[in-house]
Amino acid sequence: MTKEVLLALKGLQIENADGGQELETITAADYYLKNGSHYVLYEEVTEGYEDVTKNLIKFRDSCLEVRKKGLVNVHMVFEENKKNMTSYMTPYGNILIGIDTGNVSVEEKEKEIRVHVDYILEANYQYLADCKIEMKISPREEGLRLL
Repeated sequence: MTKEVLLALKGLQIENADGGQELETITAADYYLKNGSHYVLYEEVTEGYEDVTKNLIKFRDSCLEVRKKGLVNVHMVFEENKKNMTSYMTPYGNILIGIDTGNVSVEEKEKEIRVHVDYILEANYQYLADCKIEMKISPREEGLRLL
């Protein structure tokens, strides 16, 4: 995999039987492989704010970590079959979130890496939603086929 990649990131929150809320982002990113862990770095701009949020995604085997620094600050850990708590700091205040992770899978190919995570999201110890994260990382020069 090359250093310059495209990251397709799709999240789905299923709050009730009527369906869920889906969010998809495609952005340029930098990719590194170090000591068996994959790293993806990119910047995020929030509409209405000048500050950017720097994002670091680290993953290997059955664990995914997401760190955000800037307008939003958080360190989320998705470990297969474990629950982790963290403080999600936003411009509007802090939220205590729980991440109860089910499955984490990583599929590596020569020019593509896919990551899939299933988890339950809680806020202040209250159930919010069943969630999924799907990531696809591919070289920028290859372009990006939709997830």
